[in-house]
Amino acid sequence: MSGPDPDGMRDQNRRSWNAVVGAHDSHRGDLAGFLEAGGSTLFPEELRLLGDLSGKTVAHLQCNSGGDSLSLARRGAEVTGVDLSDGAVRSARRLSEGSGIPARFVRADVYDWLAETAKDGGRFDAVFASYGVVCWLPDLASWAGGIACVLVPGGRFVLVDFHPAAEVLDEDWNPARDYPSGGERLLLQEGVGDYVAASGGGLTPAGFARGVGGFENPEPCHLFRWGLGEVVTALAGVKLEITALEEYPHSNGERHFARMRELPGRRMVPPEDVPALPLMYGVRAEKSVAEA
Repeated sequence: MSGPDPDGMRDQNRRSWNAVVGAHDSHRGDLAGFLEAGGSTLFPEELRLLGDLSGKTVAHLQCNSGGDSLSLARRGAEVTGVDLSDGAVRSARRLSEGSGIPARFVRADVYDWLAETAKDGGRFDAVFASYGVVCWLPDLASWAGGIACVLVPGGRFVLVDFHPAAEVLDEDWNPARDYPSGGERLLLQEGVGDYVAASGGGLTPAGFARGVGGFENPEPCHLFRWGLGEVVTALAGVKLEITALEEYPHSNGERHFARMRELPGRRMVPPEDVPALPLMYGVRAEKSVAEA
């Protein structure tokens, strides 16, 4: 999947993300000061799956504007963040400078970066990705293979993402779509939205700022619909051992549906008249030490 982008999907997605970065950042309050003072943007699910990171090298794929990357670095990791968006990487570098937390940020397509890093001998103790990342991947096999190649023997990959079962539902909790499968391509004419504003503070632990209002993205984007089994099978297919597969009846930070209730820790759950269902999942996959 690395190399040229003949139909322009990845470049179009880059433009859509570049268009929205300023709006997202405008709502995040004094995130640099929050991080500098010891705050973290990470949630318990990813921290538990990642384990102790002190002295470890970590690649954070699709890192966006760097808040999670710097929170990982704050826990003692040497972090490299990778993102498709020029604007997001610039924002991450400013956040690193403003918070005084060192990390390296690279503007690159994730497939290209994985291939080039593997070729150059780059290896990491852990690779991490979270929240709305799988839907941007047109090829799970190449993605999983690239991750396996950049892990050290005994290294781990951790993914926390929104559960594909929830994609079946419309905003009002009614079944409206088929379960995702096969990487079905979906064109969103409205592009990447201002989900940070829509979270109502759920994604802004440093405090919510009103910022940009009524954002409309002029750049469409392309998504890809995958099932949970397909994600796990791709990782297992490159001989990564699945050591954890967790499903969570809540959504961290984001309000994907109407009338969601907020619990402590910025956890969003269905309204009381809707049964509990999986809204997120977490996977930990480890590379055998025998590959040393």
